Amino acid sequence: MKLDDRTVVISGATGELGFILAQALAAEQAKLALIGKDSQKLAVSAGALGLPEERVMAVTADLLNPVQTQAAAGAIAERFGRVDALLHLAGGWTGGKSLVEAPPEDLEFMLKQHVWTSLHVIQAFVPHVVKNSWGRVVMISSPFASRPAAKGGPYAAGKAAQEALMLTLAQELKGTGVTANLLLVKTIDTQRKRVTVPSSENVSWSTPEEICAAVMYLLSDEAGVVNGAKIPLYGGMS
Repeated sequence: MKLDDRTVVISGATGELGFILAQALAAEQAKLALIGKDSQKLAVSAGALGLPEERVMAVTADLLNPVQTQAAAGAIAERFGRVDALLHLAGGWTGGKSLVEAPPEDLEFMLKQHVWTSLHVIQAFVPHVVKNSWGRVVMISSPFASRPAAKGGPYAAGKAAQEALMLTLAQELKGTGVTANLLLVKTIDTQRKRVTVPSSENVSWSTPEEICAAVMYLLSDEAGVVNGAKIPLYGGMS
């Protein structure tokens, strides 16, 4: 697979998953737009890719702010002339309290991180993507969106609402050549504990490399028939 001249936007790009994805995409000759809130971390990530300036762009933006998100999309489209794919990795977690104990602020935080950022990037970037008659939108969700665990209600609610947005988007994109899909991840195993210290707890965790492989498939031409899918990456979970 080659992504020559395709422009891929990665939000939440300063995390390990974002950087591994950026490396894989760079190897396929994609042009990359990295979005985050920390300009210094973004600069480090962009520089570590070793790409020429014409193939990488670091954009500082708060995706909770629709004006900043729209401005980021406009700047990226102007710089590269097009936007072909959006990988929305930004998120967060809060939990450990029952619904009776959880303060309203926990739910508000989860809705902001998972729902509002998703809505803002969809509204800002999808109009650019559909212009090309080819495109991909991929977001990371969780099996807890449809199967909530105890003491994780706010997180499950945020992810469930994010899924509703993406599944709606998939229906609205039919016939455009653009797809919208979700990867369901229980825990991102950044320390590779599933391999080094296997246990019943981490048997269902997913490494950044495994998530990256799934994303790369969804970006391929062969995945053009996959739309509105919720792809499980937690095989060991009962």
